[in-house]
Amino acid sequence: MRKITADYIFPIHQKPIKNGVVVIDENGTIVQLGRRYDFDEKSLESHKGIITPGFVNTHCHLELSHMKGKVETGTSLIPFISSVVKFRDIAQKTIDKAIEKGDREMFAEGIMAVGDISNKTDTAAQKEKSVIKYYTFVEMFDFMQADWTDDTFKQYKAVFDSQAHTNGNKKSMVPHAPYSVSRKLFKQLSTANAKGSTVSIHNQETPDENLFFLKKKGAFLDFYKNFDINIDAFEPTGKNAIDYALEYMNPNCKTLFVHNTMSTKADIEKAHQWSKNCYWATCPNANLYIENRLPNYQHFLDTDAKMTIGTDSLTSNWQLSIVEEMKAIAKYQSYVPLETLLKWATLNGAEALGYEDELGSLEVGKKPGLVLLNMGRNLTFKASTKAKRLA
Repeated sequence: MRKITADYIFPIHQKPIKNGVVVIDENGTIVQLGRRYDFDEKSLESHKGIITPGFVNTHCHLELSHMKGKVETGTSLIPFISSVVKFRDIAQKTIDKAIEKGDREMFAEGIMAVGDISNKTDTAAQKEKSVIKYYTFVEMFDFMQADWTDDTFKQYKAVFDSQAHTNGNKKSMVPHAPYSVSRKLFKQLSTANAKGSTVSIHNQETPDENLFFLKKKGAFLDFYKNFDINIDAFEPTGKNAIDYALEYMNPNCKTLFVHNTMSTKADIEKAHQWSKNCYWATCPNANLYIENRLPNYQHFLDTDAKMTIGTDSLTSNWQLSIVEEMKAIAKYQSYVPLETLLKWATLNGAEALGYEDELGSLEVGKKPGLVLLNMGRNLTFKASTKAKRLA
């Protein structure tokens, strides 16, 4: 048995414990929670800082790890996407090495589970051997071309079949984003996954996304034109982008809306009326990297939204660290309480991906991992705050 103590223990499912102790067995399973005065002090492993459960990264593109530093910051979403698709003919050895390194980086950062987007088979082998649990979202898009839908589905179904579904790994077939998925593909995907599966979708990441659906105006018109894709058949809905997605997605699945930079309080409430199974992933450093903007987190607090945290990919981030994401939120929207940030980073993410029975909180019988954070005065994040994996 290991008896580990710190200035505070944050179990997440209950209030923080000052001078708390976590007792784990040789497998990392939690046996007991307590306080220092309950134990012989000589038997304790003592640390300065706070101890939390291991983190859950609900949005990543591990297969893009080889793109670190190759795309400029601050360009906005559509030029960013255009830059990414231009990078071709990368040696498979380079891709594989970067994927392995990204996986190791996340483990070292205290990440226990990842919701990972896959468009290719590149990450399958690493996920099979990784100690991290992966929920793979095989992402499909037909660029709103209904006559492409059947071939698109067949192409990505092959990717889905290649992905690991062992060692606690899971997978589902998901739409990319409202602006890139036809009604026909949305309908096929709405019945492709079992009830209770988690489905991911990029949502309202840029102002032009809403503008495209409201009025068929904005930068997405040039985006499609530049790729020689005809969207004459598309008619604006007169509503925000999320409304189009809600019309066709399956409310019986858990739905993880990703980015939500432009989501309003009304958008969030509408989604909650549509389904009780809504989760929201924020990737603050990616939003700053691409669009130099963040969601208004007050909207999510006001609506009691189940917020989670993701890193996105190394194409749009400087690192794969949930701690750095929390630090970004705390820096720019400091009204979000520490306990709330930690819940977003742990238990909410575990629930979104269906790993809450094992991960996300320091409860007896769980094996969530233990992470030590060196906090500043009054339990605030410092520039130097880092994650140290204890178990």
